[in-house]
Amino acid sequence: MARKRYEDPGENHERWLISYADFITLLFAFFVVMYAISSVNEGKYKVFSQSLGNAFGGPGQKEEANNAQLMPLPNPLLRKRTEAMKRERERLTRLATDLKQTMAPLLKSGKVRVTQNSRGVSVEINASVLFDPGDAKLQPESVQALRSLAAVLKDDQHAIQVEGYTDDVPISNASFPSNWELSATRASSVVRLFVEAGVPQYRMSAVGFADNEPVAPNATPEGRARNRRVAVTILSTLPDVTTEIPTP
Repeated sequence: MARKRYEDPGENHERWLISYADFITLLFAFFVVMYAISSVNEGKYKVFSQSLGNAFGGPGQKEEANNAQLMPLPNPLLRKRTEAMKRERERLTRLATDLKQTMAPLLKSGKVRVTQNSRGVSVEINASVLFDPGDAKLQPESVQALRSLAAVLKDDQHAIQVEGYTDDVPISNASFPSNWELSATRASSVVRLFVEAGVPQYRMSAVGFADNEPVAPNATPEGRARNRRVAVTILSTLPDVTTEIPTP
């Protein structure tokens, strides 16, 4: 039986495609890894770095002990607001000091208190300095003190709210049916004098609180006298911490 002749298949000229395909696969895997670590968070990157170091027989990447932390830049708007608040506090503090100097005689007698709080600067005047009992007409001796107060306020730009308060003793007459009318009219009397003294009227407002918001118990004559008051509040444009301006 004749033997089958072996035929040489010849040289394969496309064997390079196998190596080329392997190279392309590795290159693709490399770019996938690079893309992945480009957006990975810090925790995943540390895990990947540790695993890669262990795979190549060395320690993984160690976190440096004194690694510098990137501090976020301060918000420009927050910085501007902080500076504005500081300037406003300084303006109100200077204003409160001027008001205390102007009202010094009444401060010493305890008839006036000047405080700086979250609303602004408040000048609290005992009603006995300004009005006769049950009346809303300013006493002649109180006019000069209020005009001196208005002289300090007229060139300022803050809004001013004048608040009237009474004790809890009811009042009912032809002029004032209740403490609401009495407190509101007393506040309005102070506002009118301020306007006459040069304070722009668009900055002014008058509010009556009657016997609400007492600052002392109404059970004693002293407490009721303390509650009968008028408060001139220079309203702040920004919040502030509550403090009382010390007497010089």
